[in-house]
Amino acid sequence: MPEFTLPQLVDLFQKTMAHAWMVRTFIKHCDEVEDYPELMGIVRAVFDMSRAIETKTDDPAVYFKFVRKKLGKLRKAAEQFQQDAWSASTHTNFQQAVTSILYSVEQMEHLLAQADTLLAEA
Repeated sequence: MPEFTLPQLVDLFQKTMAHAWMVRTFIKHCDEVEDYPELMGIVRAVFDMSRAIETKTDDPAVYFKFVRKKLGKLRKAAEQFQQDAWSASTHTNFQQAVTSILYSVEQMEHLLAQADTLLAEA
């Protein structure tokens, strides 16, 4: 695995957040959300994470401190979304949205672990 600097990890995390944001956008604007308001849980969780970290990109230590606070909530929301999405629709778009958000969270967890290692060494 390549070694990254903290600013590079912030950049990779922001790119991963962009994927989560696209899932948020898809769900927020899908017709099914009217009949399945529980789908909004993932919308809120992604928004909450984004708002918590978006202004902290210039300070990786603070950035990852806030990531650490919010990532567990996003993980829980993604797991709940996995269950709720299947109830709302079996369409490929929903299946792919579930895969995308779960993968995004997995990647975020890996990036946070790498950042924690670097921060512990500092």
